[in-house]
Amino acid sequence: MDRVSNPRFGPHMRQLRVQQGLSLRQLAKQVLSSKSHLQEFEIGAKLPNEATADRIDQALHAEGELVRLVTVARSLGARMHRREFVGAAVAGLAGLQSRRGGGVRVNRDVVSQLRQRTARLRRLDDYLGGADTYQMYRSQLDSTIGLAVDGRFAETIERGLLEVVAEQAQMAGWAAFDAGWRTEADRLYRMSLQAAQDAQNTSLAGNALTFIAYGAERATSTMESACDMAVQDATPGVRTLLRERQAWAYAIAGNAKEAETSLALAETALHEHDDRQDPDWVFWVDHTEVQIMTGRCWATLHRPVRAIAALEQALKDYGDTHGRDKALYLSWLADAYIDAGEAEHAAAVASRATDLASGIGSVRPRRRIGAVAQRLASFSSVPLVADFLARHAEWAKQGRQLLDAPTPDTGPTPGSSLSR
Repeated sequence: MDRVSNPRFGPHMRQLRVQQGLSLRQLAKQVLSSKSHLQEFEIGAKLPNEATADRIDQALHAEGELVRLVTVARSLGARMHRREFVGAAVAGLAGLQSRRGGGVRVNRDVVSQLRQRTARLRRLDDYLGGADTYQMYRSQLDSTIGLAVDGRFAETIERGLLEVVAEQAQMAGWAAFDAGWRTEADRLYRMSLQAAQDAQNTSLAGNALTFIAYGAERATSTMESACDMAVQDATPGVRTLLRERQAWAYAIAGNAKEAETSLALAETALHEHDDRQDPDWVFWVDHTEVQIMTGRCWATLHRPVRAIAALEQALKDYGDTHGRDKALYLSWLADAYIDAGEAEHAAAVASRATDLASGIGSVRPRRRIGAVAQRLASFSSVPLVADFLARHAEWAKQGRQLLDAPTPDTGPTPGSSLSR
């Protein structure tokens, strides 16, 4: 039994009972309840569950009206729970200028416009680093949360609003992660997970869980939970993304067989036909993306022949305009060349990655290229390697300010080399 959410239930129950000439004790015998419980229902202290409400309804010949009042009360209660969640999320975001919805009427057109704006903002991630996009994404998220908390809308609109909150929280979380602010990223990912679950969108919830897995100690089990949650009802693009992220978690854990299986599942999902349209948040998932993830996994597993073949094929036509991502992918190619005993090739590739990563507000390529430089240090007698190491030392010095930048509002946090 819950706290009453509909003040009409108790008075109406009492009115019907009096009309029937029944005492609370007599009614209690008919509905297999206690007098004290029925009294709590009538005074509005508690709300019966639907089974009890149905027995009361039949005893008082209410023709389903009491049951409907309970159903409405529980529906309103669920809605209030979701609004309380969003309100709590607002309170959890330091420095947020919240509650800016101001009672604005939110309809389907408004939700559609929010989705379109989110899609446009999402594509900025192809060209800018998280330190550049974070405030923009965070500001948009704050605005949408304000609408969800203070806006006026039908219950059918609420799910769409919560889905937009979930998407935008993932974007802001990803930007924070890319900038090296792991604590902030995790908080936003968890907000996204809650919003997606409240919206009953298993695909979005599964995607949020994969983001959370990047910082989890048991990443493989978290990724498995994400796939279990989402893949059955997901579109091909979503299944592809989830499976390749699962492969990445297995690769980091050193599980080559499981990584290969997940990569095969990703490739299969990519080519499956489905009449449903993929959500916009997987717009970038294609054959090249799967090839890149394949190369990254094999590079991490120290299987250079497979890694080099996949990465060189994928990067052949990969545009330099995607500077951060291409720099990251080249860093794994450099790792594979080192494993293959080709230090000069590795230095040339790492030097190219350095060119692409310069001026981008992301700590991840700097950390990845720094890891490559450390591996190449043992080959410093090779002229091409020595040139790269000297250049990298100067480049790293110039980029230290970015690496040491504090998390907005919450102070400095450690970073990670994991990537999209």
